[in-house]
Amino acid sequence: MKLLVTGGSGFIGSNFIRQILESRGDGVRVVNLDKLTYAANPANLADVDQRPNYQFIHGDITDPEAVRTAMEGCTDVVNFAAETHVDRSLLGDASFIETDVRGVFVLLEEARKRGVRRFIQISTDEVYGTIAEGSFTEESPLNPRNPYSASKAGGDRLAYSYWASYGVPVVITRASNNYGPYQYPEKLIPLFVTNAIDDQPLPLYGDGRNVRDWLYVRDHAAAIDFLLDAGEPGEVYNIAGGNEAENIEITRQVLRELKKPESLIRFVNDRPGHDRRYSLDASKLARLGFASRTAFQSGLSETVAWYRNREDWWRPVKEKDAAYREYYRTQYGDRLATSSATAKEPAGRR
Repeated sequence: MKLLVTGGSGFIGSNFIRQILESRGDGVRVVNLDKLTYAANPANLADVDQRPNYQFIHGDITDPEAVRTAMEGCTDVVNFAAETHVDRSLLGDASFIETDVRGVFVLLEEARKRGVRRFIQISTDEVYGTIAEGSFTEESPLNPRNPYSASKAGGDRLAYSYWASYGVPVVITRASNNYGPYQYPEKLIPLFVTNAIDDQPLPLYGDGRNVRDWLYVRDHAAAIDFLLDAGEPGEVYNIAGGNEAENIEITRQVLRELKKPESLIRFVNDRPGHDRRYSLDASKLARLGFASRTAFQSGLSETVAWYRNREDWWRPVKEKDAAYREYYRTQYGDRLATSSATAKEPAGRR
């Protein structure tokens, strides 16, 4: 197997590359095509960088020539490359459409020409929208409610169309919220862990009672590895952690792990269109023989310990990266200035 992994220097992609090199050893060669945008970091793969069966190519999936070069001789493709943060998409960032839709098109066109064995498109549970009760199955209608999830739904359905129209062996995965080592400190868990370490306020949206299912990134990586062989072309597979919890409870668990006071929590104005609850039914994947194994408390403890021990990884971002600091000021400055230590029930949300 010669595997093209796009976005392999990011959070989930780097954990997947480490997973597949460990599970398949010399039986796999990995080509990592990454644009190295703000959330990617070559240091994420410093421990595998010198392996003879690993190759890094600096390039953009929207560039047909870069994709053509990277896919040369590859038998399989896994596309992690994406703009992924809802908050940034709400600021009107056009790169979400460019990468998450047009980039997928460029990859699919090259894969169609080359006749790859498998093309895995990494989607998200957010394409389903919000659900008050029960869980989404793979047959549930898509109802994305923010620009990020809409762009991912576009790439998701475009990938399926290449299976239906051209027979490209596409497998689509929709995973719940990932957490774990190497996650850029803009998402809830790494942001709150690193803020709490420094006794900085934790800006929690709305009343903090939005519900997410939490999937340990290494379980997600193992699921993708599994689906490279077991996934049926043309099918969609939900990947869940089985750890549904309100954001306020996740926040409290982070603080307990770090032995920090709940007085650090600041309830801030909610973001527009904030989905109340996500929930995935992953029984289809379970019937193939795969289930996530990491209990949330265990995974969270490992994650908190990693950030506590790897300040060399996240402090340069939070303290020296001017773009990150400007983003944080834009996103949370006014919100924190009018924040409260007590939750306020958003009108019309429950």
